[in-house]
Amino acid sequence: MQPGFQLPLPWPILAGAALVFMVASYLLLTALDRQERLKARLSRVTGQQGPVVEVPRKKDGAQVIDALANFGAALAKSGVLSDSTRRQLEQTMAQAGLRGSRVFGLFIGSKVLLMIALPTLVYLSIASHMSGTNFYGVMGGALAAGMLAPDFFIKNLRKKHLQMVEKGLPDALDMMVICAQAGLGLETAIDRVAQEFVFANKAVALELAICASEMRIGTDRRVALLALGERTGIDAMRRLAGTLIQTMQFGTPLSQALRVLAAEMRQDNLTKFEERAARLPVFLTIPMIVFILPCVFIVVGGPAGLEIVKTFSNH
Repeated sequence: MQPGFQLPLPWPILAGAALVFMVASYLLLTALDRQERLKARLSRVTGQQGPVVEVPRKKDGAQVIDALANFGAALAKSGVLSDSTRRQLEQTMAQAGLRGSRVFGLFIGSKVLLMIALPTLVYLSIASHMSGTNFYGVMGGALAAGMLAPDFFIKNLRKKHLQMVEKGLPDALDMMVICAQAGLGLETAIDRVAQEFVFANKAVALELAICASEMRIGTDRRVALLALGERTGIDAMRRLAGTLIQTMQFGTPLSQALRVLAAEMRQDNLTKFEERAARLPVFLTIPMIVFILPCVFIVVGGPAGLEIVKTFSNH
């Protein structure tokens, strides 16, 4: 630290963190108070009839996750996020295989927690010994990292989930063909494949299980099949949904349509692999120029260069 330099006190950062903490505590206490009032009202309505069953106490980690999810849900309901942003985030998490009422609240709560905790840890560890410009740069980077880390995590999960769906969908269609040839209906075949495919590919099993549940609950099967295609946004899923709707509408054989669709998907995957293999020589050009060609020049021109140096040294 330079002599005479005064450490910049992070009063704006600490004040902002304290304000966020107070707002978060108020929203969390409000949500918990609302739950307690609902429990008390239900107890008055039911009259505490029947034996009282002791609920097992949750672990500390589960309590923290529940509190974080409740805080995020309360913060999302307060109007901080717009409806379009919330729908986009929910769609991204659904494409990552994360569904449920607590997932969105846990995502928002984790983002706020990291935005407060990460800058605090950075300040206590290294930022307190830095100069003015470096101090604010490091603290701003820590704040940005805490804000963007959950988004990066969700996008990574989304990418892996969609890759698993594309990889395992042709095999799931082959199993669905077997179920159709065995005399099972469309809804039963999808449900059966979802049960059998859990250990082979959880992503495909999850998507098919959701589709089967929507087909059982809803009145129109086409809506559930269209949701199967739009939920992931994958072209293969949309083609599957269109094929199943076509078989229902025109009465075409289900097994034959699924067999043709599975063959097309495998051909598409093979075409993608061939495209990647065709780009491989382009990627190898720069390493070859940097590492291989200098060695070749040394081996080929090295003896001649040594002879030239020896000749000039003799003269």
